[in-house]
Order: sequence, then structure tokens, then C-alpha cells
Amino acid sequence: MKSYNLTDFDAVLAISRRGSFRVAALDLGMSTSALSNAIAKLEGTLGVRLFNRTTRSVALTDAGKRFVDQVTPALKDIHQALDAVRSQQPTPSGTLRINTFPTAGREILSPLVIEFLRRFPEVHIDLVTEGKLVDIVADGFDFGVRSESLVPKDMIAIPLGPPRRYAVVASPSYLAKRDRPRAPADLLAHACIRTRLPNGALFRWLFEAEGQPVQVDINGPITLDEASLARLAVLEGVGIGFFMESDVSKDIEEGRLVRILDEWTPPLSPLCLYYPSRRNPPAAFKVFVDLARELSRVPNL
Repeated sequence: MKSYNLTDFDAVLAISRRGSFRVAALDLGMSTSALSNAIAKLEGTLGVRLFNRTTRSVALTDAGKRFVDQVTPALKDIHQALDAVRSQQPTPSGTLRINTFPTAGREILSPLVIEFLRRFPEVHIDLVTEGKLVDIVADGFDFGVRSESLVPKDMIAIPLGPPRRYAVVASPSYLAKRDRPRAPADLLAHACIRTRLPNGALFRWLFEAEGQPVQVDINGPITLDEASLARLAVLEGVGIGFFMESDVSKDIEEGRLVRILDEWTPPLSPLCLYYPSRRNPPAAFKVFVDLARELSRVPNL
């Protein structure tokens, strides 16, 4: 008698959803070779190919499309039944998947994620940071963390802390040799650290004056694609940088960096943890929501 593994069915759905064995393997927490072997074994058991693979792409076969169409609602029912059982666990366990962007990941890591792991050591957190906004349900995440203005309207949202701000900073050594900028336009006469967005576009520095937005296309000697690298360049005196306040607050407090143009960076939307409504969420899901609500009432999360 042929036997089938529920995780193999989940793997088929993940690959069809992501269009890539490599990305699906990351979602599932396994190696690409292990995922490929699992799918090959399932195809062998079924006696049909589910995917057409090339070196550049992967796509469902006709049989694969029929399989996904028919198995998807059944798997949804099975996972809801498993959730109902897990919701009764006396000790929360399992894995929670969270999608956010890098800066927010750094902001929530200590007060929320690590605090949760201290309280519930049998739960595993899979935190994925990426610049683009994703559909957390379609991509298999339990939670998303984004600015309040980016949270989808059909999601339940929990604000995490106060509004956030940008910070324009430079090292004392850089400012010692130059006039300090007094307005955003003054930046055009300075070396600035440029950063590239995930889509390849250069990030434009955003300011505000009397309620009106001001954008500056800065110039500088180096372009980077990661805030932590940009921070190192600013600390070395290469030029002026533009960051989320949380990424450089300690440097400002301890005098390694000097804040400039403070009055031109007004508050932004706060971060929110968001998630879809679930009938019988697992125990781990419920206690994570409870902790987020608890921390949302603490000033300066």
C-alpha cells in the first residue's frame, strides 16, 4: 500500500506558489536538494510528473495543476483541524513564521521575539526579512510586521510602540571639516552615503517642511544596499547618512554620530504586527499575540 506524507503535499503547494525550488525550500526550512528529492519521490509514488523543471524555471504540469487545485482545499481543512488540536496544547510549541523588513526586524528582535523565546522556549521562530511587501497568507507566514500605513485592510493589526522617525547623521570628524547642513538643500554640497532599494532604485531622502514633503537626490562617493554597511561608512567619516532613528540612536547617545536636520524629519507611522483572523489558532500563535499586545502598551518599545 502506497503511503503519502502531508509535508510532501505542503511542499508541492509551496513550490507552485513561489515558482522556485530554492525559495520554497527556504520557506519550508529545508535544503533545496532535500526538497527536490522529496518531490521526486512523491512523483515516483504517484506515477506522474508534477513539475516541469529547467535550469531557469519551474512550472506545474497539467497533472500538477489538477493535483494542486484538488489538494489545496483538503490541506486547508487538515491544517485547520491540526490548529484546533494545537490550540489546546498546555505548553505552546511548534514554529511561527514572521515576515518583515530588515530595519523592523532589528527593532522587534529584542523586545518581542527574544522575549517571547525566553517565555516559551519550545516554540521556534522563523523570522524572514525582505524589502518587498508580500502576501503573508499566500506565502505561508503567520505574521507580518510593517509600517501601519502598509498593513492590508483585511488584517488584524497591533501597533508596536510609538511613531518612528528618520535620522540624518554624520560623524564628528566629518562635521569638523565642513559647515553643518541647515536645510535639506545644503546636502547637495556634501558627500552622502547613497543606498539602493531591493528593486534596484536609489533611495531618495525624504524630509518635510510645514507639512509639505521635500525629496533630495543626494550625491556621494559610495552606494550601498544595506543599512548596517551605510552606518559603518558614516562612522568612518565617509559622508552623511540617512537612517531609521532606531538604527543609530545608540551611536547618537554615545557621541559617535551627530544628528543634523532634526526639525526636518517628522514622525512616521508606527510599526504594526498584523495577521489574518483564524478560527482555532495554535497555542503558540495565541501567546505571541498576547505578548505583542502586552508590549504595545509599554512606552518606547
